[in-house]
Amino acid sequence: MQVLLFTKMKKTLIKEIEITADKVVLKGNLSIPKNAKAIILFAHGSGSSRFSPRNQYVAQVLYKAGLATLLMDLLTKEEELIDEQTGELRFNIEFLADRLIGATKWLKKNSEAKKLAVGYFGSSTGAGAALIAAAKYPADIKTIVSRGGRPDLAMPYLKKVKASVLLIVGGNDIPVIRMNKEAMKQLSIEKKLEIVPGANHLFEEPGKLEEVAKLAAGWFTKHM
Repeated sequence: MQVLLFTKMKKTLIKEIEITADKVVLKGNLSIPKNAKAIILFAHGSGSSRFSPRNQYVAQVLYKAGLATLLMDLLTKEEELIDEQTGELRFNIEFLADRLIGATKWLKKNSEAKKLAVGYFGSSTGAGAALIAAAKYPADIKTIVSRGGRPDLAMPYLKKVKASVLLIVGGNDIPVIRMNKEAMKQLSIEKKLEIVPGANHLFEEPGKLEEVAKLAAGWFTKHM
């Protein structure tokens, strides 16, 4: 199924797809602009999905910059129901990382995306999963951007990450700033920490998510 999404920026073609990853079928929204050379796979935070309005906004900005995007659910509908009751899957970062790896392998076999370089955009706990996935499957992951991420959840893997990493944290998100500074010490590749003044964990303040999207687009364009 294809759906046309109209935004203030430009017309975006979103293709609803099914991804076979880790022996299950997951739902995703795939957008590939003309002449794209890279695709960004989004790893959302705990309890979220491909319909996250913040990630959808960032994806639209990346699309405008000429980058393909894939927003996907990391859990099946059945798993989401279990997680709503127990919360056991949203913090199983190894499990979510394996789902990302499965989706990346799927992309490399997909006729529309297989020639595109792959990057990850991770939010909150999803950033931890993205870093673990990149450490476990380094061959095809070029770079990672983390928004309000929890790289501490991937601490044992950080020295193994080969992809360049941009960590974006809100200036008022003090605990997460500390976590990201500790992660910076463990990362041995090209890395950068950007602190957005006046922003909290979700970057809900006016103009702050726009800053995140601009930083992400610039990083991905440079490193892919």
